Amino acid sequence: MSDGMKISSEPQIAFSRLSAEGLRAINKLLAGVSSDHTRRAYTRDLMYLTAWKRLRFDADLAWPESQDVVLAFVQDHTIDLVGRPKTDRAVATATTLIEHGLRRSLARPAPTTLNRCLAAWRTFHRLRNLEDPFGTPSVRQARAEARRLVTRHANSKSAHPITRDVLEILLSTCTDSRRGSRDRAILMLGWASGGRRRSEIVSLRREDVDLKDFEQNDLIWLSPPDTRIGDASPQLVLKGRAARALVQWIEIGEIEDGPLFRPISKADRVLPRQLSPDAIYQIVKRRLKLAGLPGDYATPHGLRSGFLTQAALDGTPIQAAIQLSRHQTLAQAQRYYADVEMADNPATDLLE
Repeated sequence: MSDGMKISSEPQIAFSRLSAEGLRAINKLLAGVSSDHTRRAYTRDLMYLTAWKRLRFDADLAWPESQDVVLAFVQDHTIDLVGRPKTDRAVATATTLIEHGLRRSLARPAPTTLNRCLAAWRTFHRLRNLEDPFGTPSVRQARAEARRLVTRHANSKSAHPITRDVLEILLSTCTDSRRGSRDRAILMLGWASGGRRRSEIVSLRREDVDLKDFEQNDLIWLSPPDTRIGDASPQLVLKGRAARALVQWIEIGEIEDGPLFRPISKADRVLPRQLSPDAIYQIVKRRLKLAGLPGDYATPHGLRSGFLTQAALDGTPIQAAIQLSRHQTLAQAQRYYADVEMADNPATDLLE
């Protein structure tokens, strides 16, 4: 195996540095992998695992690894860390990983990310005929719970898309109070910036909002933390009414730095901490009821599905819509367009 395929003994990220013994062990394992692509994938996963354990336990990977460490890894990558205290060890670990470009956000990672890392970790144990800590009852139970959480999340999709007409009804319930201004800004930003997820909305910070073009063009640039990869920060744009609603909230809420969207106390004080993802669910539910609609008419995902549905209704090319929605593939967004196209298909009116 060439030196270029080895894990460097002096990686750029200091906290992921391996001990000499750990370095020799991993390079020996990688030497048994024939595919260059597989070696690169295993190297990436091992560097992530090494960095995570250094931050979480202040120790190198062990061979074999302990059940407690594997269990902690599963749990840290199963829960949504958005809104949890910064003193939480899992949050502190994830935050540093994000700062170094090794993790994208505090939101729950995709199940495939967890499964891939565990598969690589387990493979190296098997290659060395080591005791397997991945199939213990505790770890199996934790992974089963992870699958249940994903299932519940998948079933929480919105019953109805929040299209433009529904959004306007919800906005009509928002007054110019602090709470009303905040909720208006959340709804308009969540919808107009491409249908942002709850985790993306609550993780926004004042520093992610660029107002340089607002006064002249009514335009705001956003750099959602969930879209960052390393030092790159792909930007989103917010225009017109949505931009003005956000600026109004920033001014009324006196948001100079830190979390962009925050809880408001019963005494009408803006609190310093960020909203939780569940708070976005409660805001949508409350606005639906105030608008005379059932509280379960839609969920926050309705902002995302509503944006794409409205784009389809307005004839917006799907490629332009997903440039804002940031769907990973065209197929993920295509179903919203397919539903609209089916409803508007002239063949559905033949009997009429």
